[in-house]
Amino acid sequence: MSRIGKAPITIPEGITVDIKDGVVTVKGKLGELSQEIIDITVKVEEGQLTLDRPSENKDHKSKHGLYRALIFNMIEGVTKGFSKELELVGVGYRASNQGQKLDLALGFSHNIVMNLAPEVKVETVSDKGKNPIIKLTSIDKQLVGQVAAKIRSYRRPEPYKGKGIKFVGEQIRRKAGKSA
Repeated sequence: MSRIGKAPITIPEGITVDIKDGVVTVKGKLGELSQEIIDITVKVEEGQLTLDRPSENKDHKSKHGLYRALIFNMIEGVTKGFSKELELVGVGYRASNQGQKLDLALGFSHNIVMNLAPEVKVETVSDKGKNPIIKLTSIDKQLVGQVAAKIRSYRRPEPYKGKGIKFVGEQIRRKAGKSA
């Protein structure tokens, strides 16, 4: 039995979970998310959500834990939301935003302009003497991670000087330079 899949999910106050035709829809104060569920049975009873699988098939076992984690993240997303913070480390690296357009100056000949999805809220912080920070928030955990990974891919942190785009709090593995 999947350890993650067999754990019940407690539904907090103010959250509604609807199950129709294999689609689970979660509504909360921050928004609404839905996920299609295949081969797994979802039951809501007395403020608890449980998932059951029809057999011990390998495919059913893997989907059992996956769908439980996805539904848990949907419930957490509509109650609290998810956020990621990226830090730009390097001389002359800048970030600014106008609405959903993110403008990055990362040492290339031209600035990189990204149009972000409307579900992701972006905020840039540029304090004097500190590295610029990009804050991404949304109710969809997967979408926030995907956008953050895309931004990070433009200039990954390099191991010698540590320049690049990194997550706030991330430790970069450093290498020694040339020895004379």
